[in-house]
Amino acid sequence: MKAKYDFNAVEIKWQDRWVENELYAVPDFSDRPKYYCLEMFPYPSGKLHMGHVRNYSIGDVVARFKTMRGMHVLHPMGWDAFGLPAENAAIKHGGIHPADWTIDNIKNMREQLKQLGISYDWNREFATCDPEYYRWTQWLFLQLYHQGLAYKKLSAVNWCPDCATVLANEQVVNGGCERCKKTVERRELAQWFFKITDYADRLLQDMELLEGWPEKVKIMQENWIGRSEGAEIDFKIDGAKDIVTVYTTRPDTVFGVTYMVLAPEHPLVEKLIAGSEKEEQIREFIHKVKSLSEIDRTSTEVEKIGLPLGVNCINPLTGGKIPVLIANYVLLEYGTGCVMGVPAHDQRDFEFARKYNFPVRVVIQPAGIELKQEEMQSAYEKEGFLVNSGDFNGLPNKEAIRAITVYLEEKRQGRFRVTYRLRDWLISRQRYWGAPIPIIYCDVCGVVPVPEKELPVLLPMNVEFKPTGQPPLADRPDFVNTTCPNCGGPGKRETDTMDTFMCSSWYYYRYTSPRETEGPWDKAKVDYWLPVDQYIGGVEHAILHLLYSRFFTKVLYDLGLVSNQEPFTKLLTQGMVLKDGAKMSKSKGNVVSPEDIIVRFGADTARMFILFAAPPERDLEWSDQGVEGCFRFLNRVW
Repeated sequence: MKAKYDFNAVEIKWQDRWVENELYAVPDFSDRPKYYCLEMFPYPSGKLHMGHVRNYSIGDVVARFKTMRGMHVLHPMGWDAFGLPAENAAIKHGGIHPADWTIDNIKNMREQLKQLGISYDWNREFATCDPEYYRWTQWLFLQLYHQGLAYKKLSAVNWCPDCATVLANEQVVNGGCERCKKTVERRELAQWFFKITDYADRLLQDMELLEGWPEKVKIMQENWIGRSEGAEIDFKIDGAKDIVTVYTTRPDTVFGVTYMVLAPEHPLVEKLIAGSEKEEQIREFIHKVKSLSEIDRTSTEVEKIGLPLGVNCINPLTGGKIPVLIANYVLLEYGTGCVMGVPAHDQRDFEFARKYNFPVRVVIQPAGIELKQEEMQSAYEKEGFLVNSGDFNGLPNKEAIRAITVYLEEKRQGRFRVTYRLRDWLISRQRYWGAPIPIIYCDVCGVVPVPEKELPVLLPMNVEFKPTGQPPLADRPDFVNTTCPNCGGPGKRETDTMDTFMCSSWYYYRYTSPRETEGPWDKAKVDYWLPVDQYIGGVEHAILHLLYSRFFTKVLYDLGLVSNQEPFTKLLTQGMVLKDGAKMSKSKGNVVSPEDIIVRFGADTARMFILFAAPPERDLEWSDQGVEGCFRFLNRVW
């Protein structure tokens, strides 16, 4: 044995031996207890960063430990290969195709992972841009479509003008695109959605099955789903047959309503302003509000602006007239698209009422204190007893919530209702590098799903990349023009592609049978390996990938395609790798290359430092001295 630790020779020798003996190739079944260890697969950006190294090193330790304990361990790797960066690279550099860019990057990152010595079963590798993979992504779309869980509708959506595509609500961060950070706009487009809202209650109720998940992730999902119990209340438009239906969690305050606010996009607004003196002024206001992002409209820091419509509605409990307005802070997509103003008991309403001189009517008094509207400096939002509320006076407000709702139900002017903050999952993207949506439009038959035997609908390779807002596939007549599978007449293909989160919502099933051709997976193998025993990845995916994967798994369970109701038994969300107190990024000039560390000190040193410098769930501060210390320790061990 050499006296000096020659990490390069040692690592190459043993990594070659592992490959030669297929040490980490795992049979599909075994009599030993199974263990499925998985890290979130990467987007093939071209180079690993230290966040990757930390994620994969943690997973490797778990996989090796479980193997040493005599378990039958599945530890695969693949590539989340569709997405905007590849298409943007084609636009930026010209002459490079997203497929070529992606394949080259996969090759580079695969070699880097092998240099790190991670114990992956490379026989199970795949990329989501492989036709053999997205064939089944399209097949799964069709299963949801046939179940009524996939639908297309005209909707106000988040539009990134820089990326020239639609974003899901979860992909808008602080009013900007999560990728390019540019301000997001609102546009009306016909889009495809998945009915994740149909599963909202189950996604909440089954939180109790996630005993191995961090509490913070479960809380984030609960808040995003946002279940709310309340009542719908009907307010009739004065002098008309139209009704404004409001959702509220506070029916105990209905006697205190002094104004009503509709979203500018509310369908009733058009009818109410037609022919009025203020029609032109109101239309200008609506146009201005529609140009704002959802974040801007709901931000507490943005000024709340309202405009009266010149009509009143009738309070169903008092019979009194209430002025109707539109305002920038009310969204059509939330609740029923209108909000009742109760200034005495809601701070936002209080500030709005003081600004526009609406009355402040106290209907809840705290015990032993008399609130006077003219003396109030803020809204009273705590518990108390009803006053100025007719037959309900004296009731504790918590009891009055139910009593008033029951009364309104008896009068057929209200009803109990449960609502959710969660909105249906928008999957349409107006870009090229994604799985085509397998739908054909026929003038005779309407919307027609592509027959399963004709899958995959292949992406054409010769496509121009112009971020104009129109899908690039729309410029390929040979792709668009096709035959209707129902009547044989002319048809046109859907030209939007699917959100890449669609691909990553089921990839962990495919690892169990990556070469299966008769279906997305072999059910016997899926039933053997699933659920994933240990899943590892960043907390930033809590309300994106992780929530979508839970939804997908529940749909697959209902269809009888899998036997597990949750995809991941245990979840570890590792902390970030920091340098000089900040997340590593090229713009900050604080990036440390894993390749440089491996060349200078070897893979074992890099892995050792990244594992021992901080607990897995905590952020890790990079230290050159710490890396050198680990290298000296390995030399002493040698």
